[in-house]
Amino acid sequence: MKIVYSYYVLDLVHKGHLKMMENAKAIAGKDGKLIVGILTDEAVMEKKPRPIISFDERFDLANAIKFVDLVVAQETYSPLPNVKKIKPDILMESTSHTDEAIENAREVMESIGGEVIVIPYYPSQSSTNIKNKINGHNKTK
Repeated sequence: MKIVYSYYVLDLVHKGHLKMMENAKAIAGKDGKLIVGILTDEAVMEKKPRPIISFDERFDLANAIKFVDLVVAQETYSPLPNVKKIKPDILMESTSHTDEAIENAREVMESIGGEVIVIPYYPSQSSTNIKNKINGHNKTK
């Protein structure tokens, strides 16, 4: 059984989140498990403003998504503390993260016999861009 770990703020759920979860579940395979980490408010605020939606609501939203087998709290912006505890076979990463963060993730995953799969980040599918549109700061068309 393959275990895949993927993590999100999930402040505003959009198609990009769903596609990433669907792909992560497909990578896990029919008998595999997708574990989703939801960043706590404190973890998010290491790099971004406080989420609009509460942690409990974001956690429940993740639990309601059909591709997800288990939801866990992620207490830091980095997934590495959870990865070290869970020891997944695969960690899903995004090109929106720094090369350094992805390289650190690769080192940790290799040390536990796993791998990192990096997927493209699509700015048009971004909670930040959606918030900017709502606030009238439309930077993308």
